[in-house]
This record gives sequence, structure tokens and C-alpha cells, in this order.
Amino acid sequence: MTGRGAALFCLFGLLAVLGLVVPACTQPPEGSPEWHLERAQTFANKGQYEEAIAEYTAVIEARPNEATAYVNRAAAYAALEQYEEVISDTTKAISLDPSLALAYVNRAFAYNSLGQYDLAITDSTKAIEIDRSLPNAYVNRAYAYTRLGKWNLAVADCNRAIELDEKLALPYFYRAQAYLALELVAEARADLEKFVSLTDNPTLSE
Repeated sequence: MTGRGAALFCLFGLLAVLGLVVPACTQPPEGSPEWHLERAQTFANKGQYEEAIAEYTAVIEARPNEATAYVNRAAAYAALEQYEEVISDTTKAISLDPSLALAYVNRAFAYNSLGQYDLAITDSTKAIEIDRSLPNAYVNRAYAYTRLGKWNLAVADCNRAIELDEKLALPYFYRAQAYLALELVAEARADLEKFVSLTDNPTLSE
């Protein structure tokens, strides 16, 4: 997985528990949706994403109208870089619950990964309209803006993402790209240094 993909995957790891957390003090009956969900979470936490997908599929078969189940499975597909499946599952989630902002965030990530930047911008904007507190909505849109050479828009979205979560690494990297394009070299250097410090990846500083 690329550095960008690995960083953005953090988002999907968090979404995997969205709305479907089973209380630790209860033991769900074997074969129940909760049982399959618990197994899916265990597999996902171990990086066994194909197994997690099978378990999430069992949840979906039992609860075909539960939008978050599709978002959860999309998280596992994203980890395997199966972006068409991510789009399919998040589209289904949106059809079931158009107000589910995180489904738009996840689909925007998949669109970006496939180079469909205009669609990523549309979905990111929709997510922001629903919930302005999701930093990854701004991150996804900033990335699309950098790919389209819309540097000032990218800077603005990176600024907002950093306001919401200053520990996110990617906004600093994308803003550095935009600053370089805008010939703001000192600002770009500072952002790259911040990006390296947050990713804690020694190869980036060599």
C-alpha cells in the first residue's frame, strides 16, 4: 500500500466499528449478526480482511437494509485496495441512508484512488454539507484539488482539516505540494517537516 493509502486507511480502520459495536460484556449467540460482526472486527483488527469481508457479508445478509454494515465492509475492501467494491458498498449505504456523511467520505477516497477527482470533490463536498466536523472530508477534497492543480482550494481545505485535527499528517503533505506550486518554499518546507514528524517514517527524511 502506498504511503498515502496507508495513511488514509487509518480512516477506514476507524469506520469499521461505525454504529455496530457489540458490548464487550455480552456474548452474542453463535450465528447471530452480532456474532458475525464480532468475528469481522477481530479479523479486521488482525489484518485478515478477506475473512472480515466474509463475516460482514453475513451481517449484510441478515440485515440488508442496515447502511452501516455496507460502510464496514467497504472499510475491509479499502484495505485490500478493491476500490470498485468500496464504491459499490458505499453507494448502497447512501441509497439506504443519504445522510450518512462517512459513506460519502469513503466513496470519495475510492474515487481519488481511481483518479476520478471530480467525483471525489462532489462526494467530499456532500459530506461537508452534512457534517462539517469530519477532517477526512477536507483531506480527500484537498487531494483531489492538488491533482487538478487547484492549489488555493487545496490549501484552504488543508487548513480546515488541520483546524479539526492537527495530528493528521496528510493535510501537511498536500498543503506542502500546494505551497510549492505557489512558490511558497519556506511554508512548504515547514509543512513537509511536520508531515515527517507525524508519520514517524525515517525513510521520508533521508
